[in-house]
Amino acid sequence: MELVRKMNVPVGFLYETIIKSVLADIHSQKGEKLSEKQLKGYEYVKTFSKNAKATIRIEDVSKDKFYQYRTSNSKNTFLVTYDIRQLTEDSCELHYSEKMESYGYLQQINDTVIGIIWSPLKKRKFKEMLRQIEATYSNQSY
Repeated sequence: MELVRKMNVPVGFLYETIIKSVLADIHSQKGEKLSEKQLKGYEYVKTFSKNAKATIRIEDVSKDKFYQYRTSNSKNTFLVTYDIRQLTEDSCELHYSEKMESYGYLQQINDTVIGIIWSPLKKRKFKEMLRQIEATYSNQSY
């Protein structure tokens, strides 16, 4: 999934929102309180459900610019990138990228079919999350 969107929030607000979410996820999964400076290279196992776990590795973090992580399980790997570019003092452009690599021919076919079915819903939910971030910003002062 690829998405480019102009956000009506300062670059710092969007970046901070992403990082706070990452730190909260690590705390809920591992019970650890990390700082932003400790994120690059950090790896942990996330439990999604009773039978679904994956290893998450934070590959790159660049304040107010970039965040990238990789999620791996026995079937596939997802590489997710948030590239943020400042437009004005109160707006930025988000370049979001999600790439999946499936292991094995049958898994590739399965993931392709599932992707075709779920991709529009996933994109719609992601856009709604971005709208909520903008609404949160407009309801407070940064």
